[in-house]
Amino acid sequence: MSNKIKILWADDEIDLLKPHLFFLNKRDYDVITVSNGHDALDALDEDKEIDIVFLDESMPGLSGLETLSRIKAKLPLIPVVMITKNEAENIMEEAIGSQIDDYLIKPVNTSQILLSLKKIVETKKLISEKTATDYQQEFRNIAMEIAESPDFEGWMKIYKKIISWEIRLDESNNTDLKEILETQKQDANREFFKYVSKNYVHWIKTGNGPRQSHQLMKEKVLPLLNQSKPVIMILMDNLRFDQWKIIEPIITELYKIEEEDYFYSILPTATQYSRNAIFAGLLPSEIQKRFPHWWLNDNEEGGKNMKEDEFMTDQIKRLVKKEVKSEYVKVTNVVSGRQLQDNALNFTHNDFTAVVYNFIDMLSHARTEMEVLKELAGDEKAYRSLTRSWFINSPLWVMMQKLAEKDVQIVITTDHGTIRVKSPSKVVGDRETTTNLRYKTGRNLQYDKKDVLEIKNPQEAGLPSPNVSSSYIFGKEDVFFLYPNNYTYYNNLYKDTFQHGGVSMEEMICPIIRLSPK
Repeated sequence: MSNKIKILWADDEIDLLKPHLFFLNKRDYDVITVSNGHDALDALDEDKEIDIVFLDESMPGLSGLETLSRIKAKLPLIPVVMITKNEAENIMEEAIGSQIDDYLIKPVNTSQILLSLKKIVETKKLISEKTATDYQQEFRNIAMEIAESPDFEGWMKIYKKIISWEIRLDESNNTDLKEILETQKQDANREFFKYVSKNYVHWIKTGNGPRQSHQLMKEKVLPLLNQSKPVIMILMDNLRFDQWKIIEPIITELYKIEEEDYFYSILPTATQYSRNAIFAGLLPSEIQKRFPHWWLNDNEEGGKNMKEDEFMTDQIKRLVKKEVKSEYVKVTNVVSGRQLQDNALNFTHNDFTAVVYNFIDMLSHARTEMEVLKELAGDEKAYRSLTRSWFINSPLWVMMQKLAEKDVQIVITTDHGTIRVKSPSKVVGDRETTTNLRYKTGRNLQYDKKDVLEIKNPQEAGLPSPNVSSSYIFGKEDVFFLYPNNYTYYNNLYKDTFQHGGVSMEEMICPIIRLSPK
């Protein structure tokens, strides 16, 4: 692969450009020339190493603007410089609206061409080189932090650093660096698993640990009710910290971040446990004791998150010393999404509104079941990108845009994250054993001990016991559990899908963000 910058130049008067082409070749640029839009599109299909396109605006046949729109449909990130004979405002507005990176007026001179190339391509190259150098330095720092036995706060900082590098490298073509970062994240998750395994029961027993799901509303949400502004808590199911960071730039167009904080999801990092704990302000074992008719164990029939509204009302009554007008809204389909955006302004008449939005959860499950979504969200970068595309077009963002005009407080959070699973591990259990891929509860479980955190006494971990001899196991790192029956089939089905329920930074370390309209 050549290190030369490769230019595709499309102009029907290409013969008149020979002095420019000679100049660029002397400067060690590699130039491919075509005389029409169709050939330009074919050249981009054939050569994947083209760095930049120079495009004449007034070519016969397929015009420059039509060619531009087709180029951007194929390759949205490739830089395009439009070359035009006139400065007609409507043409340039249309071109700029179609994302050109620069434009030149004919007759162009060599210094203009060089300036445009330096500005667009070489800046990008310099930024990419600086990113590589910066990460090599940071790699050593993160490795040292992992080796220094961090506490729960330290692990949050390490995880956020890794995320920030993942997002920076999303735009880089440096596959070597991406592989190094992926390996470093695996190392971090290995040590994080050991840390959680050693400390989790102690956190639950003593309360001396990170803020966890059941403490979230008491510590971070309900105190806001004393400020006499309506509070709207948006809980996006399965929202990982990196997904928050990818939608943050959209949200900060209209909102100011008052606080970006975190909490640790309880185990299992699964909706039935973590989200019920958030709304009840209680551990699952305490919910089962306080509401025996409402808590359903994994092996019991029925919806496991049907009483969040009642749990929330009970927690508010217990913890807030005044009358609170509250509302619970759950969005699980297109119809409830439309109702959400239509009713947005009504939320300002409540003291507190909780909105549970299930899209990201549906996305991760649909991705497992639909081949087309596996293609669209094949890895973390694509998963982040899909989250951003969904959010910017969602009823949730429409709701937030409406509320940005009002004097409200918004809290964005989640119940747990997800991890892309890659390492199958065999488990044998009886008929009552749960089907979740990242945790199991049941009697007489047989499993590979090196792959799991095992909880023999569920009460110690704040968990109910479906049976007297029930125990729980949680998958470490990127492990997922399979039964020996049809092992190969299920391995192919679930490998590289996003799952939750186990112990990883992605599943446990969760965002809680407080916003106010700008």
